[in-house]
Amino acid sequence: MAPQSSRRLLHPRRNKTGLPPGTPVHIGDRTGNGVRLSSFVYNPEQFTEHELETVEQACVPPEAGHVTWLNVDGVHDVAAVGQICRAFDIHPLVQEDIVNTDQRPKAEEYDGYLFLTVKMMRHAGDTIQAEQVSLLLTDRMVISFQEQPGDVFDAIRDRIRTGKGFVRRKGADYLAYCLLDSIVDHYYLLLEKLEERIEPLEESVLQDAQPDQMRVIQALKREMIFLRRSLWPTREMISRLSRQSVVRISDETRVFLRDLYDHVIHIIEILESLQELLSGTMEIYLSSISNRMNGIMKVLTIISTIFIPLTFVAGVYGMNFVFMPELALPWAYPVTLGVMAVIALGMIRFFRRKGWL
Repeated sequence: MAPQSSRRLLHPRRNKTGLPPGTPVHIGDRTGNGVRLSSFVYNPEQFTEHELETVEQACVPPEAGHVTWLNVDGVHDVAAVGQICRAFDIHPLVQEDIVNTDQRPKAEEYDGYLFLTVKMMRHAGDTIQAEQVSLLLTDRMVISFQEQPGDVFDAIRDRIRTGKGFVRRKGADYLAYCLLDSIVDHYYLLLEKLEERIEPLEESVLQDAQPDQMRVIQALKREMIFLRRSLWPTREMISRLSRQSVVRISDETRVFLRDLYDHVIHIIEILESLQELLSGTMEIYLSSISNRMNGIMKVLTIISTIFIPLTFVAGVYGMNFVFMPELALPWAYPVTLGVMAVIALGMIRFFRRKGWL
């Protein structure tokens, strides 16, 4: 389960106040005690997979003729992240961005490498949780930094092990594309889950609007805003990678990135459709509550209207005058009640003929 939920739109930044730029300070939730390191080294003919025990083992330069994928779980370990970054001559500002988990998805070119950061979204129960993934792409190496163990890259690991697909036959830029593609594909799963929650909610609101449904609508709305805040900069990032100006991306991989860009556009369109559907559900809810209140007010108004003439009759004969001839008649009381009953029944019949009852 990823550490950042959709309810947290901003991490507190007060622990960086007064520090100079390029000072690596972890911002986010601390998960686990240490860093976990793993690596794949492969070419079209063979691959090796290792669980690394020390940070020093991760600081080895990539082998010639091979692609290396180094995965680092645990960016809260600022010292370990810094040691790895220094071994590969990574700029201090990039180190700062890696350990700061409230970064906006982006792509930045540096001398000798390309830095990418993106939000990896997963469902945890009924909430969306996000984890920041940072990628460093060099000529023969990809270094991925995650907040904690557990990700959406198992299918890529299996393709490396079995040699299926193109990943073993292509370069490090294609591996970086595969990681981005896997992250984007999981947005589809999130949208499917959201749709599964919105459709029955709409039906239940149509049948019987209840106050707790508004809380569900607001929670879904908040999650969609969270997704939108991640998707739009992701679209900009992939659009930039698919252009000719990014030297670390080959023309062959750029074709795949353009296809990935289309996927992101499609996801944004689906998200906008779901937002419209949710807005319609909210309007139905508010309309149902308003109609229910109007019905209650109509009944109360009719009751009050019926009692106006009855109250008038009762008020006339309740006046404290000495000479009121009707009070002395033995049939005055039942006749008065009968008149009041006729008035009430007549008004009820009139309201029914008008369709108000």
